[in-house]
Amino acid sequence: MKMILGFFPVIVIISLAPFVYASDPSPLQDFCVAVGDSAAAVFVNGKICKNPNMVVAEDFFFSGLNKPGNTSNAVGSRVTAVNVNQIPGLNTLGISAVRIDYAPQGINPPHTHPRATEILVVVEGTLYVGFVTSNPANKLFTKYLYPGDVFVFPEGLIHFQYNVGKTNAYAFAGLSSQNPGVITIANSVFGSDPPINPNVLTKAFQVEKDVIDKLQAQF
Repeated sequence: MKMILGFFPVIVIISLAPFVYASDPSPLQDFCVAVGDSAAAVFVNGKICKNPNMVVAEDFFFSGLNKPGNTSNAVGSRVTAVNVNQIPGLNTLGISAVRIDYAPQGINPPHTHPRATEILVVVEGTLYVGFVTSNPANKLFTKYLYPGDVFVFPEGLIHFQYNVGKTNAYAFAGLSSQNPGVITIANSVFGSDPPINPNVLTKAFQVEKDVIDKLQAQF
């Protein structure tokens, strides 16, 4: 852009940085303990703050991650979440945690966290884990993990964990959001409410309608 200052032409170069950063909102005070949704008079992106004068230590506390989750279900795993819904003090802090228990041959099915990267550490057992990159590459990255091993699942990518051992396994994970969200692929595609039109799914998966009917019936 050319500008005239007095009698001297000056060339001003405008640089546009091609980077955009997005994450949970940063806190603008020491903490912003969340008010329960049922007590909120307005809806906001996140949760509104509790009066700081009413904040107590329990707002930053959760007990129970030492207890195994019940894995008696179809997939043989249980995720115990500790996010802003369990610890109101996590509001605006951009972090949460989970414990994941796996029965022998149990799986945490392919899923994605739309708002968080996950870092997983195995405490007990042997897990086969992996994630798939986005289109068009759809590259699969996998690893066998043993106690003490750590693996990262990038934000938004489909990933899974499978207990390949003959004994129970469990792991802990940290996530880079107070409310990372979870989309389990099979549940979303075949268990949506209302169901996705079978014609859409038969075309997308290139299978017969009876296969789609069977899958939808399971969810």
